[in-house]
Amino acid sequence: MGVGKSTVGEILAERLGVDCRDTDQDVARTAGKAISEIFLDDGEDSFRELERAAVRTALAEHRGVLALGGGAVLSEETRGLLAGQPVVYLEMGVHEAVKRVGLDAPRPLLVINPRQQWRKLMDERRPLYTEVARMVISTEDLTPEEVAEAILDALELKKA
Repeated sequence: MGVGKSTVGEILAERLGVDCRDTDQDVARTAGKAISEIFLDDGEDSFRELERAAVRTALAEHRGVLALGGGAVLSEETRGLLAGQPVVYLEMGVHEAVKRVGLDAPRPLLVINPRQQWRKLMDERRPLYTEVARMVISTEDLTPEEVAEAILDALELKKA
């Protein structure tokens, strides 16, 4: 959360001359409401089902940069679909998360004790992120443009 997936995805797509697609936006569009509302009205299981479908569709249809929601890797199906793809895990610590998100923003999974919840989520998810990622890029103290450059360097996709 707040690591810059969408922002970096847009910059990366622009530099590569392709489109960027965000599966969180796909889920919200499909549901006709914000993700926080899906969590509140329908529950996390319903959201995760919509998320799995959005990722499956996007991977089948989209040929540009794809930004996935932070919990997408919780699905074994999704992790299987990501196998062999040039997945980049954007990483940051809790102190950076506090600076970026404030951990008081309307994030459904961080309602009670945000710092502790963030750490718990990251402890659960980090092994899954690293399982599917071809590379890990720390976003600490980097601008979104610098993160995009680091990704291009790591994937050896810089245009000469």
